[in-house]
Formats: sequence, C-alpha cells, structure tokens
Amino acid sequence: MHPILFKIGPLTVYSYGVMLALAVVVCSWLMGRDAAKAGLGRDTAYDFVFWVILWGIIGARIFYIMVAWDYFSGHLLEMAMINKGGLAWQGGLAGGTAAGVWFCRSRKLSVRMFMDLCAPYIALGQSIGRIGCFFNGCCYGKPWAFGIFFPVHEARLYPTQLYETAGLFAIFLLLKAAQRKPHHPGMVFVLYLWLAAIERFVVEFYRDDHDLLWLGLSLAQYVSLAIFIAGIVVFLRLKK
Repeated sequence: MHPILFKIGPLTVYSYGVMLALAVVVCSWLMGRDAAKAGLGRDTAYDFVFWVILWGIIGARIFYIMVAWDYFSGHLLEMAMINKGGLAWQGGLAGGTAAGVWFCRSRKLSVRMFMDLCAPYIALGQSIGRIGCFFNGCCYGKPWAFGIFFPVHEARLYPTQLYETAGLFAIFLLLKAAQRKPHHPGMVFVLYLWLAAIERFVVEFYRDDHDLLWLGLSLAQYVSLAIFIAGIVVFLRLKK
C-alpha cells in the first residue's frame, strides 16, 4: 500500500490520482485511435471522452458520497477529495452514459456506435483505476489469513481491488473481441453492462467496506442487478 507516491515541497502526489490520470490518458489515446480507423476523427473522439470522463467522475463521486453520507455529513470538506474514499462506478456509469448520449445527440452522431466504441475502454479504465484503489487501501476485502497485509487496516485482507483489476481487464479483452465480430450497433455496450454487473456482484461477496441489506446483499449488488436488468431492456429494444 502506497497512498502517497512522493512529495515535492508542499505538493503531494497520490497514487490514486496518478492511476486515475493514467486510465484517462491510456483509454483516450486508444479510443482516439479506434475512432480514426472508423473514420470518425480523433478530435471528435477526444471531445466525447472529455465529457464522458468529466461527468463520469462527477457522477461516481456523487454516488459514493450518497452511499457514505454518514461519514461525509461530518466531513464536508472531504467531498471534493477523491482520494478520501474514492469513486463508485455505478454513479460513474450513469453520469458518463448521460454525457455520452447528450454529446452524440448534440453532434448528430450515432449514440449506439459511440457507446460500442467506448465500452471496452470503460472496462479498461476501471481496471487501471482499481490499482489506485489497491494503493490507496479503499474498496478493501474481508479478513483472510492468506490475504495481503494492509497497514491502514492492520489486517490481512482479500485483495478485492486486484480481483476487480483482473476481472475488468478480462472484460476489456472480451469486448474488444466482440467489436471485431458482426453485431447490432449497441450490443457491445450491452455486453459491457452485463459483464460488469456480474463481475461487481461476485466480488462484492468478498468486500468488507459496506453494510448488508435485504437477503444479505449490499447496495452495490442491488445496483448491479438493476444494471444487468437495464442491459436486458436495452437488448430487447435493440432487437426490435
């Protein structure tokens, strides 16, 4: 665990922020390359990525604050400090998707095409971002005798952050493979919704940073179920 990479005078460089920035740079460049190959233009893709990432981060932070309101209600100044707790991907998905739809409609572009184009890189960005969670010590797992020792928690825990990094990277590879095969526009994004929801639902059983609700499931698991069902609804609409 290394929440702080280094300090230069009064400047503190956090590992979480570095990994988040790395995810943005890598995914933006790769999506720009794919957009150029598809004849859509790099600049259009970069503009799309900017708005999606901006509102994705805002949505992810708002959702995280809502979930952890008992803490943030007494630490209002920490709301804007994403290294204090981090981001919730469910809120990021909602914010980023809304921004993507708005951007495409304002530019008279195909919403389905751009969602398919960015879907693999949403998963890749999450995968890289979870490494930042690992260094930061957030999104931690349950105690496990054979787990990784986290000094901030003074215990050996399931490295759930790394589980998500591996799972989301596998989803990225599957989505890239799906892109290369014939498919209805929008189906790659639907596949992302299904796979990401399943991945988070499973890993959540090993996490220990949440309260359990009805039937012993966490809020994140219920949201994952809702996202999976939303994917089914979108799939049925695409089939029509």
